[in-house]
This record gives sequence, structure tokens and C-alpha cells, in this order.
Amino acid sequence: MATMAAINPYGHLIRSARPGVTFVPRRTLTYTVSRRAQENGDNGPNDKPENQAKPSALSSIKNFFFGGKSDAAAKPKITRRSTAPMKREGGLSADSIFAEDEASPKLMASGRTPARRQAAEPAEGEEEEVSYSVERRNKTGMQAVLDPRPQARVRWERKMVIKEVRRRGRLTKAEQIMRTERESLSKSHWFKTSIKKLGPLARQIAGKNIDEAMLQMRFSKKKAAKDVLDHLKHAKNVAVVRSGMGLPAEGKSALEKPLTVTLKSGERKRITDPSSIYISQAWVNRGPYGVDYDHRARGQINILRPPYTSLSVVLKEENTRIREWKDREAEALRKRKTKLWTQLPDRKISAQNQYYSW
Repeated sequence: MATMAAINPYGHLIRSARPGVTFVPRRTLTYTVSRRAQENGDNGPNDKPENQAKPSALSSIKNFFFGGKSDAAAKPKITRRSTAPMKREGGLSADSIFAEDEASPKLMASGRTPARRQAAEPAEGEEEEVSYSVERRNKTGMQAVLDPRPQARVRWERKMVIKEVRRRGRLTKAEQIMRTERESLSKSHWFKTSIKKLGPLARQIAGKNIDEAMLQMRFSKKKAAKDVLDHLKHAKNVAVVRSGMGLPAEGKSALEKPLTVTLKSGERKRITDPSSIYISQAWVNRGPYGVDYDHRARGQINILRPPYTSLSVVLKEENTRIREWKDREAEALRKRKTKLWTQLPDRKISAQNQYYSW
């Protein structure tokens, strides 16, 4: 205790011997000075230059006892930004198509701006790449995709040639119908309704003219009739644009006299324009089930599974209906002729014998 008591007066004596020296307390580790780094990255006013050597321990002791200037005693200065940085406003690119429409001058950013990608120049010894057209493409490299089984293709071609020779160029009835008559199949997106609700609407429009079916759906009270109406409009547009349906054929006009045909169901139909579109078939497709929630009492929640369905329609022209009617009439006439009784010819009975002649 005596030794520690002797140290404290000694320190006071040293300070009293140097009246011109100011005592500076030693800084703790938790003491920090708030400084703001400059944007340009240069050293601040309190930063030491890089070429200045670090003071040694001996020079620090000399400065402490003899009143030298201490660098540690200098308080750092805080540099504050006087004004806010300039706001960088973007602008249109140099190759923008809207650049000429600007009334005010462009505000281009000082940084990088988007520009068109320039084609890289070929290096020395390399040939410039040329975009070849379809005719100049290398078919050998695409052969694995275009013709994966060449032997099977050759056998199929040989079979088709033999079939054509045997037919002597004659077409089957199905091929002739596909070449002379037009039809269009259109499937709708998924409707949030059930098959029970959409099925009656499909049966209602089946067999009707496309315009008449659209009129039926327009004034229908069913909720799904609106979706069916939108799909019928889309199906009609697709049939007209892609298949050319609903347009009179070249050199053929409408019927001079309306034709009354009998449908398969026995209903009579009066046709004035053979190129008009009607709905040949309409059916409903079952789709996926969604997820919905039914909030009940006492915080209970029931999970609902609402069904989704779609509608598919096949559109044809009235020429098909006329051809089917004629085919049915011809088939009925053939069957009636087979059942008709005809009298045997009147011939003279001769060479009658009770025994066989052989």
C-alpha cells in the first residue's frame, strides 16, 4: 500500500514541475470519432500522408515530458457535405424510336447507356460467319430429326405408290368428301361450370345454324350461356379465316330455289344458302377440379371442389347437309327396290320328266 501511495504523489509532482504542459487523458478503446468519408476517395484533412513515417516510442516520451507537439492531441475535424448530390435523371437511348418525339432536350445519364450490340469483328485467321438461307442449310446435319427412320419411310412410300396404282387414281368416298367439303373443329377453354349445366346448352345448339345458335345463347337465362356465346363467335371467326367457310364458292351462287331436306331426326330443314355454317356436333368435355373454401360457423372451413368443363363444336356447311340427305334418300330407295316383288316371266313349260335326266 505504501508503494502505491508513493506513486500518486510522484505523478502530481511531475505535472506540477511542468506548468506549461497540459495533461491529456488516455483514450479508451470504446472512444470513436465520427467521420464521413469523401466520395472521391481522397484522404481527409486529418488523414496522414502515406509517405510520413510512424512516430517512434522515444519521440512520444520526449513530447510528453518536454511539451512537444503531440499528433494524438489534435482533434479530428468532421467534414460535412454542404449540398446534396445532383439528381441523375434517365433518358431515352440514342437508338430509341421515341427520341424524335421529345419536345425538351434529352436528359442523358453520365454513366453507361444502353446501345445496340455491335457485331464482333472476326479475328485474324477466322472467317466471318454468314447467315445461310433455308436453301443453303446443311440437310445432312438435320437428317436425324427430319428423317429418323429412313428405311421405314421408304417402305411407306413404296406402299403408297402400290396403293395408288391399284386404285388407278380413284379416290375413296372419305377422301373425296375431305377434298370437296369443309369443316372446322374448335374447343373452348375451361368454363367454371359442371357437365349437368353445360350439357343442355350443347344439345340446344347442336344442329342449328351458327347465327341462330348465337341468338339462342344471347337471350338464354343460363349463366354459362355467356361463355358459350363467346366461344361460338370465336369458332365462327376461326372457321371463316382458316377454312374459308361461309364464303360462296367461285362460279357458284346461292340456290335459285330453296331446297327442303329431311334431317336424320326426321325434322324438315329449308336451305337457301348452301355455303352457310351450321353446328354439326357439340359435346362437353370434363375438365379439372378447382379448390374453393366455404367459411362456416365456429371457425370451420369446408373445402369445395368446383368442376371445370369445356365445349367442343364441329362446324360444317349446308352442302354437307344436302349431301347427307341425298345419300340417305338413295339408300332408302335401294332398300325399297330389294323388297319389291316382281312376277316371273311367262315361259313355255317343256321337257318335263318324272326321272332325272342324269
